Amino acid sequence: MHIWLLSPYQTGSHQSWSENYQRHSHHKVTLLTMAGRFWKWRMQGGAIELAAQARAALASDASSGAPDAIIATDMVNLPAWLGLLRRHLPRGIPILYYMHENQLTYPWRPGEKPDLTYAMFNWSSQLCADRIAFNSRYHLESWFDEVPRLLKHFPDYNQLQLIDQVRANSMVLPVGIRCDRLAPVGGHADFDETAGASFPTRPTGQAPLIVWNQRWEYDKRPDRFFALLYRLDEVGVPFQLAVAGENFRNIPREFEEAQEKLQKRIVHWGYLDSYDDYVNLLRRADLVISTAIHEFFGISILEAIVAGAFPLLPHRLSYPELIPAALHPACLYADEDDLFAKALHRLQAPRCAPPALRNHVVAEYDWPHVAARYDAWLAAMVEKG
Repeated sequence: MHIWLLSPYQTGSHQSWSENYQRHSHHKVTLLTMAGRFWKWRMQGGAIELAAQARAALASDASSGAPDAIIATDMVNLPAWLGLLRRHLPRGIPILYYMHENQLTYPWRPGEKPDLTYAMFNWSSQLCADRIAFNSRYHLESWFDEVPRLLKHFPDYNQLQLIDQVRANSMVLPVGIRCDRLAPVGGHADFDETAGASFPTRPTGQAPLIVWNQRWEYDKRPDRFFALLYRLDEVGVPFQLAVAGENFRNIPREFEEAQEKLQKRIVHWGYLDSYDDYVNLLRRADLVISTAIHEFFGISILEAIVAGAFPLLPHRLSYPELIPAALHPACLYADEDDLFAKALHRLQAPRCAPPALRNHVVAEYDWPHVAARYDAWLAAMVEKG
């Protein structure tokens, strides 16, 4: 099949997702993209540029004609895009609308006033799509818990009866990760610590390494993360700190404060442009910790797990889905005191992520497996017509 993938915010995880699906799909995947900046403008006006790219693609690839199926991300105003192409695309091409995030339950920055315009872009786009895919069960459930309140906000003609219809057309399709690039040296699909796969050995007497590899944003609650580290520092437990992850113009002040207070613990600070350097840092890590109040999926956490870091995650959001139930007691924490106790234990008795956990992540989220699920759903949509 020939598939178009529309991604008007082509950077970071969106770019990795689209390019890796293109790489691992058994179908021909054409990317129609825009630079990943100015997200509000992408949702408001990106459909115009993407429609122009679609017309150009039809003109340059006249031999294959229109695509067999279309994937559009949640940053696409799908009704506008389809309207702009009503004279160019045949009717009935199946469309999968992929929800990386949404503009209804995503927490707004402190001081920002919620704007329901963008949530309505998501909702009207879902109404246009044949299927809607969410990257986690948590994301799906939280969206449909909130949609009724969104629609009831408006005075009339809110069409509440459509919610059940859209939900029936919705499913969970996770994001994939590149396990082949993250696995320990000598290992890939099966993590058997006796079979030759090896992690870098920490020199005798060197303190365990805690890594932060998430975005430097308020919704990841860096204040809670650094408060934990200050508490660990006060009791004198040995540890090192590496802070990576993407950072933007408005960096939370907690990072500047922590860089000063924890300077003797820091072995790395800042975004790593080289993916190989990033992977090597993850392979050295003993612990990856999340204190987030928002997470629709958790790519960075899964990357760290495959590379060998033991995860400590809140028992909420999407995290319980990522971790097998048998490992919840070891990997998920209930509150800040529980996190402190688990972190203290893991620093005093460090171990890498269990092979069972890493094998689970590979089986569920490695890109070849995930891309095959996408391919199957798209093929079923085309066959259904």
